[in-house]
Amino acid sequence: MLQLERINLGRIHKHNGDDEIYYPPVQLRVLENHVVLDNGILNVTLSTPGGMITGIEYNGIDNLLEYEYKENNRGFIMLRGYSGFYSYVIFERLEGWPDINISQGRIAFKLQHNLFQYMAVSDDRQRIMPTTQDREKGRVLDYPEAVLLTNPANSFLTGEVDDKYQYSSDNKDNRVHGWMCSDPPTGFWIITPSNEFKTAGPVKQDLTSHAGPISLSMFFSTHYAGQPLMIEFRNGEPWKKVFGPVFIYLNSVLDGEDPLTLWADAKEQMIIETESWPYNFPVSDDFPFAEQRGIVSGRLLVRDRYFSWLTSDLLIKEIIVGRFYISERLITANSAYIGLAPPGEPGSWQTENKGYQFWTQSDVMGYFKISGIRAGNYSLYAWVPGFIGDYKCNFEINVEPGGKIRLGNLIYDPPRNGPTLWEIGIPDRTAAEFFVPDPNPRLMNQLYVDQPDKNLGDKTYVPTTWKIMFGLENVDIAANYTLQIALASATDAELQVRINDEARETPHFSTGLIGKDNAIARHGIHGLYWLYSVGIPGSLLVGTTNTIFLTQSRGSSPWKGIMYDYIRLEAPSSNIQTTRPCGDSFISTTSQIAMHVRRES
Repeated sequence: MLQLERINLGRIHKHNGDDEIYYPPVQLRVLENHVVLDNGILNVTLSTPGGMITGIEYNGIDNLLEYEYKENNRGFIMLRGYSGFYSYVIFERLEGWPDINISQGRIAFKLQHNLFQYMAVSDDRQRIMPTTQDREKGRVLDYPEAVLLTNPANSFLTGEVDDKYQYSSDNKDNRVHGWMCSDPPTGFWIITPSNEFKTAGPVKQDLTSHAGPISLSMFFSTHYAGQPLMIEFRNGEPWKKVFGPVFIYLNSVLDGEDPLTLWADAKEQMIIETESWPYNFPVSDDFPFAEQRGIVSGRLLVRDRYFSWLTSDLLIKEIIVGRFYISERLITANSAYIGLAPPGEPGSWQTENKGYQFWTQSDVMGYFKISGIRAGNYSLYAWVPGFIGDYKCNFEINVEPGGKIRLGNLIYDPPRNGPTLWEIGIPDRTAAEFFVPDPNPRLMNQLYVDQPDKNLGDKTYVPTTWKIMFGLENVDIAANYTLQIALASATDAELQVRINDEARETPHFSTGLIGKDNAIARHGIHGLYWLYSVGIPGSLLVGTTNTIFLTQSRGSSPWKGIMYDYIRLEAPSSNIQTTRPCGDSFISTTSQIAMHVRRES
């Protein structure tokens, strides 16, 4: 069920900290099949009774939207003195309603193609874009979204590939995006001041703006996750959730000024909107104001007894008679992602799709503060760049209206069974640092010339094996070693692990069939996060050169595969890294292990 909120009239806008400027009151004109709202800066036409936005007049342009566009929009607020309007939706499902699955919810705008030709998603992702007609004249590649531009109106784009997924962003980075028109210089921007209503947490990826010209506010989707993010309702389950408001911001500059300054201004407005959240103007009882929301604060520390202590943020827990020693090594969780989401298992936030989530990042000392939290019962989750696994607080957190909760020190014990012998990659839930071959130069988007993707071009897809070759000293054949494997993405894949015997029919370990996030096809470097701890008996290792074979065994399609985040081999727990006091410093006795990695196809 969709709810159309009443118009909020008579508000005074204080723009960018300047003195208050009084604008004409918002005017509402009722026509036969439409209503028109006009605040003296822009006017917006909505159809009745459907509430679809059919026209936006601004900066001398009679309609910024494509005239024949029929995407439905609901929930609308225009404020006095604001260069734009707010849009939102309330989804409600009553108890007893039939079973249903929902895969996607969004607000979409299609702009006039002859006006808006320059798109901006971030500081380093903006350019002149192909048109819908350019794509229609192009050659569709392996899936409909990817089109080779064979005869675009702008010859500079000839030979490039355009695909809407090339412009996706993580939720945490998707604060403002949109389009610019050069004549007259006009900007159309979607500003997202909060991600509390978005699903799957801060690193969920989704669409932004793309050729059309189209600009989207994605509330939820299965993109980069697949079936786990399908919203499923069964057995008459009731549900209500507010998505938004998001701000549709319009700006302009004088003739002769650089149109690119529209982007800088849009970023400034994004900061204003973000600092104004939660808004104080929605009249719906389902949208709580700031005084009705809570705050949760605390500090996150990491306890990893095998982690290198030679780091500036090491905490010495005890001081005895002027001599320092470590009884427990606690490391500050610098820049950790810490959030509240509906109760579940560790890491369940990345597939949570019905409730609200509230995230922040800790400072260099691990302190965090989460503000603007809707009243409710939550679990506190976290993950720390540089460490594998997921943290979950061992008790649920009940946030009351206006309540403040101080959690004190929280300690995360990341998965580990022994000291590190070697490691590959950086545990940050992306495949960013892993090798990607040069792309086919005939199948590129110049926007990503320094961030190439792979295309072999021969239409042959076979299982792929990576070899990790390393030497060991003093192998303990009676103990267990541990191979930690963190995956940044998986699509219809199966990872098999073999130890020193590539021909062995039955692998030592297999993930089985995993993943539906389709991040490969969607140009992503991460989807859903997977972590496996694989035990390796010391009897399978030798004291000279060892080889671990990692095989992605399902290679029948270009889109089936995995992306590695991080791989680590741990010694048995009995081989504890020790430290000895030496004045006010310590000496580590852990030996260094040489390692060579190469890829075999």
